[in-house]
Amino acid sequence: MQIIPLSEGVFTIDKTKIFVPFDLENDDLQKRPIGSLLVEVQPFVVITSKDILLLDTGLGFSRHGELQLYTNLKANNIQPQSITKVLLSHLHKDHAGGVSIKDRLGNYHLSFPNATYYVQKKEMEFAMETGFPSFMAEEISILQHEKNVVFLDGDGSIDDYIFYHVTGGHSPHHQVYWIKEKGETIFFGGDDAPQLQQMKNKFIAKYDYNGKKCMELRQLWWQQGQELGWTFLFYHDVKAPYYNSKNL
Repeated sequence: MQIIPLSEGVFTIDKTKIFVPFDLENDDLQKRPIGSLLVEVQPFVVITSKDILLLDTGLGFSRHGELQLYTNLKANNIQPQSITKVLLSHLHKDHAGGVSIKDRLGNYHLSFPNATYYVQKKEMEFAMETGFPSFMAEEISILQHEKNVVFLDGDGSIDDYIFYHVTGGHSPHHQVYWIKEKGETIFFGGDDAPQLQQMKNKFIAKYDYNGKKCMELRQLWWQQGQELGWTFLFYHDVKAPYYNSKNL
Protein backbone atom coordinates (compact mmCIF):
# COMPACT_ATOMS: atom_id res chain seq x y z
CA MET A 1 0.00 0.00 0.00
CA GLN A 2 1.16 3.52 -0.75
CA ILE A 3 0.75 6.34 1.79
CA ILE A 4 0.62 9.98 0.66
CA PRO A 5 0.38 12.73 3.33
CA LEU A 6 -1.52 15.80 2.14
CA SER A 7 -0.39 18.49 4.55
CA GLU A 8 -2.45 21.69 4.60
CA GLY A 9 0.12 23.41 6.79
CA VAL A 10 0.88 24.10 10.44
CA PHE A 11 -1.58 25.96 12.66
CA THR A 12 -2.12 27.02 16.24
CA ILE A 13 -5.44 26.48 17.95
CA ASP A 14 -6.64 27.65 21.35
CA LYS A 15 -9.93 27.59 23.27
CA THR A 16 -11.61 29.60 20.50
CA LYS A 17 -11.18 26.53 18.23
CA ILE A 18 -9.99 28.79 15.42
CA PHE A 19 -7.09 27.46 13.34
CA VAL A 20 -4.50 30.20 12.78
CA PRO A 21 -1.69 29.57 10.23
CA PHE A 22 1.77 29.33 11.79
CA ASP A 23 5.14 29.82 10.08
CA LEU A 24 7.62 27.48 11.76
CA GLU A 25 10.58 29.62 10.71
CA ASN A 26 9.30 33.10 11.54
CA ASP A 27 6.40 32.92 14.03
CA ASP A 28 6.78 32.77 17.81
CA LEU A 29 4.44 30.36 19.60
CA GLN A 30 4.90 32.31 22.84
CA LYS A 31 3.17 35.31 21.24
CA ARG A 32 0.02 33.27 20.62
CA PRO A 33 -2.68 33.02 23.34
CA ILE A 34 -1.76 30.95 26.39
CA GLY A 35 -2.63 27.32 25.84
CA SER A 36 -2.26 27.44 22.05
CA LEU A 37 -1.46 24.07 20.53
CA LEU A 38 0.79 23.68 17.50
CA VAL A 39 -0.62 21.17 15.03
CA GLU A 40 -0.34 20.03 11.44
CA VAL A 41 -3.56 19.46 9.48
CA GLN A 42 -2.84 16.45 7.34
CA PRO A 43 -5.31 14.25 5.49
CA PHE A 44 -3.92 11.10 3.87
CA VAL A 45 -4.34 9.16 0.69
CA VAL A 46 -3.79 5.42 0.89
CA ILE A 47 -3.57 3.61 -2.42
CA THR A 48 -4.48 -0.08 -2.26
CA SER A 49 -5.06 -2.69 -4.94
CA LYS A 50 -8.80 -1.92 -4.73
CA ASP A 51 -9.11 1.77 -3.95
CA ILE A 52 -7.69 5.24 -3.74
CA LEU A 53 -8.71 6.09 -0.19
CA LEU A 54 -8.90 9.56 1.34
CA LEU A 55 -8.70 9.64 5.14
CA ASP A 56 -10.41 12.78 6.44
CA THR A 57 -10.68 15.92 4.34
CA GLY A 58 -8.82 18.77 6.03
CA LEU A 59 -9.98 22.31 6.72
CA GLY A 60 -11.56 22.92 3.34
CA PHE A 61 -9.50 26.02 2.54
CA SER A 62 -9.36 27.26 -1.03
CA ARG A 63 -6.26 28.87 -2.50
CA HIS A 64 -6.13 30.62 -5.86
CA GLY A 65 -9.72 29.58 -6.54
CA GLU A 66 -9.18 25.86 -5.94
CA LEU A 67 -9.77 23.65 -2.92
CA GLN A 68 -6.34 23.16 -1.33
CA LEU A 69 -7.05 19.46 -1.02
CA TYR A 70 -7.49 19.29 -4.80
CA THR A 71 -4.19 21.09 -5.31
CA ASN A 72 -2.40 18.73 -2.94
CA LEU A 73 -3.85 15.68 -4.67
CA LYS A 74 -2.87 16.93 -8.13
CA ALA A 75 0.65 17.64 -6.89
CA ASN A 76 0.83 13.91 -6.19
CA ASN A 77 -0.58 12.99 -9.62
CA ILE A 78 -4.00 12.09 -8.24
CA GLN A 79 -7.11 13.59 -9.80
CA PRO A 80 -9.92 14.35 -7.30
CA GLN A 81 -12.40 12.31 -9.35
CA SER A 82 -10.23 9.22 -8.89
CA ILE A 83 -10.84 9.04 -5.13
CA THR A 84 -13.02 5.97 -4.55
CA LYS A 85 -13.67 6.09 -0.80
CA VAL A 86 -13.60 8.87 1.80
CA LEU A 87 -13.13 7.51 5.32
CA LEU A 88 -14.15 10.03 7.98
CA SER A 89 -12.99 9.62 11.58
CA HIS A 90 -15.34 12.37 12.80
CA LEU A 91 -16.83 15.63 11.58
CA HIS A 92 -14.93 18.36 13.42
CA LYS A 93 -14.24 21.19 10.99
CA ASP A 94 -10.50 20.47 10.64
CA HIS A 95 -11.27 16.89 9.57
CA ALA A 96 -14.42 17.46 7.52
CA GLY A 97 -13.91 20.92 6.03
CA GLY A 98 -13.16 19.45 2.62
CA VAL A 99 -16.22 17.20 2.55
CA SER A 100 -18.02 19.65 0.27
CA ILE A 101 -17.44 22.67 -1.95
CA LYS A 102 -19.69 25.67 -2.66
CA ASP A 103 -20.52 26.70 -6.21
CA ARG A 104 -21.03 30.27 -7.46
CA LEU A 105 -24.72 30.12 -6.59
CA GLY A 106 -23.96 29.22 -2.98
CA ASN A 107 -24.96 25.56 -3.26
CA TYR A 108 -22.83 22.82 -1.71
CA HIS A 109 -21.69 19.72 -3.59
CA LEU A 110 -19.63 16.76 -2.44
CA SER A 111 -15.97 17.43 -3.16
CA PHE A 112 -15.47 13.85 -4.36
CA PRO A 113 -18.62 12.91 -6.29
CA ASN A 114 -17.21 9.60 -7.53
CA ALA A 115 -16.32 8.43 -4.03
CA THR A 116 -18.35 6.67 -1.37
CA TYR A 117 -18.24 8.56 1.93
CA TYR A 118 -18.27 6.64 5.22
CA VAL A 119 -19.36 8.31 8.46
CA GLN A 120 -20.95 7.17 11.69
CA LYS A 121 -24.69 7.90 11.75
CA LYS A 122 -24.60 9.11 15.36
CA GLU A 123 -21.63 11.35 14.58
CA MET A 124 -23.69 13.00 11.84
CA GLU A 125 -26.63 13.52 14.18
CA PHE A 126 -24.38 14.89 16.94
CA ALA A 127 -22.61 17.28 14.58
CA MET A 128 -25.86 18.73 13.26
CA GLU A 129 -27.26 19.16 16.76
CA THR A 130 -24.07 20.74 18.14
CA GLY A 131 -23.01 22.99 15.27
CA PHE A 132 -20.51 25.86 15.43
CA PRO A 133 -17.68 26.29 16.40
CA SER A 134 -16.65 22.61 16.37
CA PHE A 135 -18.85 21.62 13.43
CA MET A 136 -19.73 23.52 10.26
CA ALA A 137 -23.29 22.27 9.84
CA GLU A 138 -23.87 24.13 6.58
CA GLU A 139 -20.88 22.44 4.93
CA ILE A 140 -21.52 18.88 6.12
CA SER A 141 -25.32 18.81 5.92
CA ILE A 142 -25.08 17.63 2.30
CA LEU A 143 -23.93 14.26 3.64
CA GLN A 144 -27.48 13.63 4.86
CA HIS A 145 -28.96 13.67 1.36
CA GLU A 146 -26.42 12.16 -1.05
CA LYS A 147 -26.75 8.58 -2.32
CA ASN A 148 -23.02 7.87 -2.17
CA VAL A 149 -22.85 8.40 1.60
CA VAL A 150 -22.89 5.31 3.82
CA PHE A 151 -23.95 5.83 7.42
CA LEU A 152 -22.28 3.32 9.69
CA ASP A 153 -23.81 2.02 12.90
CA GLY A 154 -21.13 0.89 15.33
CA ASP A 155 -18.17 -1.30 14.45
CA GLY A 156 -17.72 -3.22 11.23
CA SER A 157 -15.80 -3.66 7.99
CA ILE A 158 -15.82 -2.32 4.44
CA ASP A 159 -15.06 -4.65 1.53
CA ASP A 160 -13.46 -7.14 3.92
CA TYR A 161 -10.21 -5.21 4.26
CA ILE A 162 -11.07 -1.90 5.94
CA PHE A 163 -12.12 -2.24 9.58
CA TYR A 164 -13.59 0.52 11.75
CA HIS A 165 -14.21 0.82 15.48
CA VAL A 166 -16.15 3.47 17.40
CA THR A 167 -14.13 4.63 20.39
CA GLY A 168 -16.03 7.58 21.85
CA GLY A 169 -12.64 8.99 22.79
CA HIS A 170 -11.85 12.36 21.26
CA SER A 171 -15.54 12.94 20.48
CA PRO A 172 -18.65 10.93 21.45
CA HIS A 173 -18.84 8.98 18.17
CA HIS A 174 -15.25 9.15 16.92
CA GLN A 175 -14.07 6.11 14.93
CA VAL A 176 -10.68 4.71 13.93
CA TYR A 177 -9.66 2.56 10.95
CA TRP A 178 -7.41 -0.36 10.14
CA ILE A 179 -6.62 -0.98 6.46
CA LYS A 180 -5.28 -4.48 5.92
CA GLU A 181 -3.84 -5.82 2.69
CA LYS A 182 -1.19 -8.43 1.80
CA GLY A 183 0.06 -8.78 5.36
CA GLU A 184 0.33 -5.02 5.91
CA THR A 185 -1.75 -2.99 8.36
CA ILE A 186 -2.21 0.77 8.28
CA PHE A 187 -3.83 2.32 11.35
CA PHE A 188 -5.55 5.71 11.29
CA GLY A 189 -6.51 6.92 14.74
CA GLY A 190 -7.80 10.36 13.77
CA ASP A 191 -7.82 12.58 16.86
CA ASP A 192 -7.69 9.66 19.28
CA ALA A 193 -4.08 9.15 18.15
CA PRO A 194 -3.04 12.41 16.47
CA GLN A 195 0.70 12.58 17.20
CA LEU A 196 3.61 10.18 17.66
CA GLN A 197 4.66 11.60 21.03
CA GLN A 198 1.19 11.00 22.45
CA MET A 199 1.58 7.30 21.62
CA LYS A 200 4.83 7.07 23.57
CA ASN A 201 3.75 8.95 26.69
CA LYS A 202 0.85 8.83 29.10
CA PHE A 203 -1.03 11.96 28.20
CA ILE A 204 -4.58 13.04 28.98
CA ALA A 205 -5.82 15.90 26.81
CA LYS A 206 -8.37 18.32 28.20
CA TYR A 207 -9.83 18.82 24.73
CA ASP A 208 -10.88 15.15 24.41
CA TYR A 209 -14.41 14.01 25.22
CA ASN A 210 -12.93 11.15 27.25
CA GLY A 211 -9.25 11.89 27.75
CA LYS A 212 -8.57 8.92 30.01
CA LYS A 213 -10.02 6.51 27.46
CA CYS A 214 -7.97 8.10 24.68
CA MET A 215 -4.80 7.65 26.72
CA GLU A 216 -5.60 4.01 27.46
CA LEU A 217 -6.44 3.29 23.83
CA ARG A 218 -3.21 4.91 22.64
CA GLN A 219 -1.22 2.70 24.99
CA LEU A 220 -3.09 -0.39 23.76
CA TRP A 221 -2.71 0.50 20.06
CA TRP A 222 0.95 1.38 20.48
CA GLN A 223 1.70 -1.99 22.06
CA GLN A 224 -0.32 -3.89 19.45
CA GLY A 225 1.14 -1.89 16.60
CA GLN A 226 4.70 -2.42 17.75
CA GLU A 227 4.15 -6.16 18.07
CA LEU A 228 2.33 -6.54 14.75
CA GLY A 229 4.20 -3.98 12.69
CA TRP A 230 1.38 -1.52 12.01
CA THR A 231 2.01 1.71 10.17
CA PHE A 232 0.50 4.60 12.16
CA LEU A 233 -0.85 7.70 10.41
CA PHE A 234 -0.74 10.92 12.46
CA TYR A 235 -3.12 13.65 11.33
CA HIS A 236 -1.78 16.43 13.58
CA ASP A 237 1.94 15.66 13.81
CA VAL A 238 4.25 18.44 12.64
CA LYS A 239 7.31 16.17 12.47
CA ALA A 240 6.10 12.62 11.86
CA PRO A 241 3.20 12.07 9.44
CA TYR A 242 3.52 8.30 9.78
CA TYR A 243 5.55 5.73 11.68
CA ASN A 244 6.42 2.06 11.34
CA SER A 245 9.00 0.43 13.62
CA LYS A 246 9.94 -2.09 10.94
CA ASN A 247 11.32 0.70 8.76
CA LEU A 248 13.55 2.27 11.42
